[in-house]
Amino acid sequence: MAARTQPVVVIGAGMGGLVAAALLAARGREVLVFEAAAGPGGKIREIEVDGARISAGPALLTLRPLFEEIFATAGESLGAQLALRAEPLLGRHAWVDGARLDLPVEAEAAAEAVGQFAGPAAARGYRAFRERARRIHAALEAPFLRASRPSAMALATQGGLRGLLGTSPFTTLWDALGEHFPDPRLRQVFARIATYVGSSPLKAPATLMLVAHVELQGLWAVEGGMAQLTEALEALARRQGARFRYAAEVREILVAGGRACGIRLADGETVQAAAVVLNADPAALGAGRFGKAAASAVDRTPVDRRSFSAVTWALRTTVEGVAPAAQTVVHVDDPTAEYAELGYRARLPAVPTVTLWAQDRMAGATPPPGPERLLMMVNAPARADLRPDDAAALARCGETAFARLARAGLVLQRRPGAEVVTTPADFDRLFPGNGGALYGPAVHGWQAAFSRPGARTKLPGLFLAGGGTHPGAGVAMAALSGRSAAMQVIEAGG
Repeated sequence: MAARTQPVVVIGAGMGGLVAAALLAARGREVLVFEAAAGPGGKIREIEVDGARISAGPALLTLRPLFEEIFATAGESLGAQLALRAEPLLGRHAWVDGARLDLPVEAEAAAEAVGQFAGPAAARGYRAFRERARRIHAALEAPFLRASRPSAMALATQGGLRGLLGTSPFTTLWDALGEHFPDPRLRQVFARIATYVGSSPLKAPATLMLVAHVELQGLWAVEGGMAQLTEALEALARRQGARFRYAAEVREILVAGGRACGIRLADGETVQAAAVVLNADPAALGAGRFGKAAASAVDRTPVDRRSFSAVTWALRTTVEGVAPAAQTVVHVDDPTAEYAELGYRARLPAVPTVTLWAQDRMAGATPPPGPERLLMMVNAPARADLRPDDAAALARCGETAFARLARAGLVLQRRPGAEVVTTPADFDRLFPGNGGALYGPAVHGWQAAFSRPGARTKLPGLFLAGGGTHPGAGVAMAALSGRSAAMQVIEAGG
């Protein structure tokens, strides 16, 4: 075993890496974090547009108690470091025919809104859906979400076969939602939870209803933007003694004696390590982007198992017509056609679902006069490493997306120099190794949730964190992965 006088090296200052660094340092480990970018955050990033900083990644925080627990473990308080404001709406859902549903976080208010939108039977279906999501989450929280490397066998052993079947692993999310929502528009609304982890509801298991339960426990806007969260975690790690080096690209994970023993930077510098925590998509590791010796630490991710990528437009502009909510989703007329184009044909949908985040309206805030900060997104296939972006298809997709927003009452006044477009190829350059996929492997099929790499790899001394590892994609899940990685390093004696 490597000498404990050597540091634990963390590669990547995204959410998983930051949490792992803070918790390891709090347990007295010497921690060195290397990040290729100029600062922390990973996919929680900001873009400068027309003189303003616009969040270009996750918009809202879930599982606030988890982050309170992380800060408390280090002897500090989340509330003393960050101002969090409750977001009252899960989202606004709109269609181009003028239909609109504002879905509150609060349970009975949401049921009432669903009932007004689609009738009393729909409200009953919504209550049943919430209860089913709660049961699935309760069954999975300890043996799955908080386990370092769960398996279907372990879950069945702990909860029994009935407990396993109660998580609905063999039913697709799309089919399960049909049991609760005869109105196809409501089926669309709640099927979007699959896209939160870059997956198609036509192929994802109904187990993903646990994501809905997590959301229903509360959404939080971070005052100043989500980047404040990563900066607070970096500061927490520093106060515990962790050190950070930015603009420091790691090219290779060194292996000796059958275990990870350090890293080599792009400039040739080597750093010895007691253990290495990699906060990157495991697909990049399996593809050899951190050296051939470490590539066999995980299985390679087949192209058809990649999650979605995206096309985003970061804008500073004015909105005419209906005032947007913090999050507005404009749905397509035929969602199955959209998911078929994304998943089976691996191409941009001719008519996409459009999500718009109004960053100056989070938690009911009133935006300042003049242009406001917006992020618009459509899902896209992750194939940027296999073929170049189709400029004509991207242009058509953008025009269609803006036109559909306008038909739903949201007219964005586009201005030269006031928008930045990010494509799958851009995401592949920012986060290489998976063709622009933003959520690690897709959650398709009942085994998918159990096939994500866990914190421990096949290579002793090498541990994983981030949204591509267990328990899954998203800010809170990546934080859980970072905590798991820290625990596994400590258990292994690193």
